[in-house]
Amino acid sequence: MRKLTATLCLTLVVLLGSMGMSASADLQKGLAAWNSGDYATALRELKPLAEQGDAYAQNNLGSMYEFGHGVPQDNKTAVKWYRLAAEQGHPVPQFNLGVMYRDGRGVPQDYKTAVRWVTLAAEQGFGSAQTCLGGMYATGRGVPQDNKTAVKWYRLAADQGNASAQNNLGVMYHKGWGVPQNHRTAVKWYRLAAEQGNADAQNNLGVMFRKGDGVPQDYKIALKWYRLAAEQGHVSAQSDLGLMYANGQGVEQDNKTAVRLYRLAAEQGHVSAQNNLGAMYGTGRGAPQDNKTAVKWYRLAADQG
Repeated sequence: MRKLTATLCLTLVVLLGSMGMSASADLQKGLAAWNSGDYATALRELKPLAEQGDAYAQNNLGSMYEFGHGVPQDNKTAVKWYRLAAEQGHPVPQFNLGVMYRDGRGVPQDYKTAVRWVTLAAEQGFGSAQTCLGGMYATGRGVPQDNKTAVKWYRLAADQGNASAQNNLGVMYHKGWGVPQNHRTAVKWYRLAAEQGNADAQNNLGVMFRKGDGVPQDYKIALKWYRLAAEQGHVSAQSDLGLMYANGQGVEQDNKTAVRLYRLAAEQGHVSAQNNLGAMYGTGRGAPQDNKTAVKWYRLAADQG
């Protein structure tokens, strides 16, 4: 199965200088401790500053509670600190608060409120928020579904070098959603993101080279990009890479490697990989012939429809 993958947005920890503020020595010490994994020191330095209204500290304290770094994991407390920072007008905590509303973590899920906070950050030029807002328009969550507006926000972030936005913009051009379909332009954006290490884009670029969409068909180059994505744990890339080994496309046929890759993807619930792994066991290719194991994998695939 050659499935295109879009990149999702996650909350961020603010980095020094990213909110346009000068940092005190105590704040610098707290952030340095956070970055080094010394969360006890980070908490000791950041909490008093957060309680005094420092937005940097509030945002980072929110992140500590969100991920359980040095404190018990507590999404409600994370939201509390993100909100205090966001209400001061800074884009990173506005974005983080929006993601919490989008995902329903620490607050009831509310896409409209998520859009409101993410839009405030996106309008300040924050690339991660622009990418996330593009995704909200693309899926119609909290706003009317609108691919053209999705493309607008993806492009703004992509032009800043945001790899997730570059990949997602590639998907829009590939599918012709919100823009005229153009596989060459899709490849351009996938490549920019893939070269930054974005696994979704690496997988998508593998798809393009394997199929010859927007580029001359080239199994060896497809193999290169699939492998890079698969090494990051990308499930679709693992499945397709397994298929290339099974078929000897761009590489010497190797059924044992195909089985290994199919298994990695199948164990994560990938339907095509489960089906293909069943076939390998059923025919004894790359694994001992075993009808019971074949049926197990076929059934898991069938159960997903």
